[in-house]
Amino acid sequence: MLTKIKGLVFVGVGYMLSPLSWWNDLFFNLPIAYLFGYAVSWISQDLFLPFTIIGYWISNVLGILMMQMGVTDIFVEQQKERNLKKDLLVGLGSSTAYTFLILGLFYFHVLELPDFLFANTR
Repeated sequence: MLTKIKGLVFVGVGYMLSPLSWWNDLFFNLPIAYLFGYAVSWISQDLFLPFTIIGYWISNVLGILMMQMGVTDIFVEQQKERNLKKDLLVGLGSSTAYTFLILGLFYFHVLELPDFLFANTR
């Protein structure tokens, strides 16, 4: 029972971090990515935007991996050895595709970057 509760928590938190829901970006992924980029920008301000994108990508990968682990805990009765390499590759692949989709939307001006991201560079 404790494993199933842990699985539910992992699925819930993973869903909040994953790219499966568009609204979670505003409340979870983008603040995490912004803080990650801001922390790295202490080294160099030029690193802010690239590391914000990297932080966004990492939060999505982490969300997908947490969901995979949680679903396994909930639905698989007999726990077998997890294939961490396969789980990581699926998480990396899907999050990378989603990140490229979002970057494409920004590049083609379907979405606009907020002005505060460039406050120190103008």
